[in-house]
Amino acid sequence: MPTGTVAERIRQRFEELTRAERQLTNVILENYPVSGLGTITALAETAEVSTPTAARMARKLGYGGFPEMQAALRAELEATLSNPITKHDSWAANAPDTHILNRFADAVTDNLRQTLQQLDLEDFNAVVGLLTDPERNIYVAGGRISRSMADYFFTHMQVIRDGVTLLTPNSNTWPHYVLNMKQGDVLVAFDIRRYEHDTQRLAEMAQERGAELVLFTDQWGSPAAKHASHSFRARIEVPSAWDSSAVILFIIEALIAAVQTERWEETRDRMKVLEQLFDQTKLFRKFT
Repeated sequence: MPTGTVAERIRQRFEELTRAERQLTNVILENYPVSGLGTITALAETAEVSTPTAARMARKLGYGGFPEMQAALRAELEATLSNPITKHDSWAANAPDTHILNRFADAVTDNLRQTLQQLDLEDFNAVVGLLTDPERNIYVAGGRISRSMADYFFTHMQVIRDGVTLLTPNSNTWPHYVLNMKQGDVLVAFDIRRYEHDTQRLAEMAQERGAELVLFTDQWGSPAAKHASHSFRARIEVPSAWDSSAVILFIIEALIAAVQTERWEETRDRMKVLEQLFDQTKLFRKFT
């Protein structure tokens, strides 16, 4: 079976597909991966294409046929619903006899390599453009675990520029933040498996207010991706009961560096003032 998710293969080969095949892949991606799990006849009818078109499309993506592509989709769906115990057991069953440090390093390195292969540089640059635009306010939100990444991103961005807000952990207050969003503002959200309903609802509300969503998610893709202007899909699987944030953090830090470079004059001035404030609070130890 081909490597990579079905969605990744669709994006890689989209330009090679016929108009009818593109119609079909758009239907599959609309509510991915569930939308691709019906019968080949039902899927073809929904996309208003022929059944042979669906079979040809699956083969163009590198699968032996439509059933093999659906098997891949079912495996992806199962993976997105995995709890920590299931994740641990799936790795432990075939764990090689090497030290955990080596196994973990190999997994993270492979995750980074695969993610960079999929990452569109133009998309990355477009996000940098959104984040550097002084006319746009930035809102940052994370979930139960991804909250730590949202906080890390916010802390650095808040130094670089003004107009950056971190949403509170209590999602019941999120409508208050959405109330202040205006056309063109940016919502940066983090959502990896198991995807959180509150994040999807936040994305929907922000889109209705005219905000642009920049989403950090995994290779399968959060349901919130349908509302995103830009999505960073990072590989997250490692030999652990928990998923890895290493590649997402890599992308975050690359974005921070890029935005900082674009706004260096303003950022340097903000840093000078911040250092003066740190001196007043005596937060950091000084040796002179």
